[in-house]
Amino acid sequence: MKTLKISSPTSDSNRNFCQKCGRELTPEEIAITKKLINRGTSIYYCVDCLAEAFDVKREDIRAKIQYFKEIGCTLFSSTSL
Repeated sequence: MKTLKISSPTSDSNRNFCQKCGRELTPEEIAITKKLINRGTSIYYCVDCLAEAFDVKREDIRAKIQYFKEIGCTLFSSTSL
């Protein structure tokens, strides 16, 4: 697993941005960061940066998002199917 570089938090009121590349995040990306990194984190990553850090394909991260939604993970309860 690659180490994610963490700089100062990037946030604009209610919007969240990827800590590594700066792209605006979806609620799903925030949820999968919490699920894979740490449920209590306030630093989030986009699917592409998570895939790079875990050395997997972005489709693998997307598949995990779908899986966690299907099993009813509460982190994903406010995101759309």
